[in-house]
Amino acid sequence: MAAHTGKHPLILCMLHEYVTDVSRNMAVENASERQGFRRGTAIMLYTAYLVDKSIVFICCIAFYLCQNELDASVVTALISVIFSGFLSYFDDNRIRTALTVGFSVLSCFAPHLIFFMPLIAYDMIFSKYELVNLLAVIPLLCFFRTSSLLISAVIIIMLSFSMFIRYRTQSMIRLLDRYNSLSHSAREMTIKLKKQNTEILEKQDYMLNLATLNERNRIAREIHDGVGHLLSSAILQVGALLTICKEENIRENLQVLNSTLTQAMNNIRTSVHELYDESIDLNAEIRNLVKQFNFCEITYDYNIESNPGKKLKYTFIFIVKEALANIIKHSNATHASIIFREHPGLYQLIIRDNGKVKSYSTDEGMGIRNMADRVESLGGNINISTENGFQIFISVPKGRIED
Repeated sequence: MAAHTGKHPLILCMLHEYVTDVSRNMAVENASERQGFRRGTAIMLYTAYLVDKSIVFICCIAFYLCQNELDASVVTALISVIFSGFLSYFDDNRIRTALTVGFSVLSCFAPHLIFFMPLIAYDMIFSKYELVNLLAVIPLLCFFRTSSLLISAVIIIMLSFSMFIRYRTQSMIRLLDRYNSLSHSAREMTIKLKKQNTEILEKQDYMLNLATLNERNRIAREIHDGVGHLLSSAILQVGALLTICKEENIRENLQVLNSTLTQAMNNIRTSVHELYDESIDLNAEIRNLVKQFNFCEITYDYNIESNPGKKLKYTFIFIVKEALANIIKHSNATHASIIFREHPGLYQLIIRDNGKVKSYSTDEGMGIRNMADRVESLGGNINISTENGFQIFISVPKGRIED
């Protein structure tokens, strides 16, 4: 053993260079396996590869240096490090197979390379051409014929150990891959469920609001058709009594009764109109207009959460009706769109089509002027653009239409 101490420091330096080389080359190894892993998981896997190969290399070189009857050569370790580094660097299975075959052939002429066979076998186990490792049997048999039983047994044990830790690392890769896949699927499912829950809640709120508006509309109709008709009949009867009655005391009482009934009728009429105005669903009204529009394809996007005032509802309904009528009369559009948007301080209505505009003037046509007048009465702005079709852009501040 003392005869080899002068060469051991150099071999230990090569060990340090080998570890550095593997650390640098592992960043590009097994690109297909790394795809889909997160950065932290990938670093952990590369570290596992590095630790495995370092352990195998240390075992191989330690056993190689402990053989007194062998002349420990730096060239042997250097060749093994070079082949192992290339196997770590290249992803092409054909190149890796060629390197493995080359090392096996070279081992036939340099038997000392057999000590590093576990290091080479580590990179080819569980690869596409792993059966190429069987070529190592030829130099192994040649080496075992001339070596002691102990050396042969230790080499076989190291080969088995190399296969075991590679299998362990591959199992960890599969488990992490499955974990990441399940985690990603779980996140997607969570996002999807949250989206569906949000849509369900929004739909429930919309249906509840629609049911409330329909109930108000029903109550308004019943009051108008029931109580309203009774009060109208009572007023007519009191008027008839006033016509035929000649006694002043009775006439005064009938006039008081007539004025009271008339006031009650006016109050009921006002309340009914207010209930009806509040029961108008802007979204439902516009959807009905869109369903009735058959001139061209039309898309509708409604994104208003609050319940706008009746003035704004009537204004928007009128504008949409007028705009759709203008498309039918004056446009050759093949597509139109209606967009409602609600912002913290204003409402927006955008109506556009892709028809060609031959000539346009804001001073021509009662429809455009009526739109502008209605929007201005709400303190809003209307802008009309004729680039790439015809577009009406309306914005109305919320503060002016709360009542």
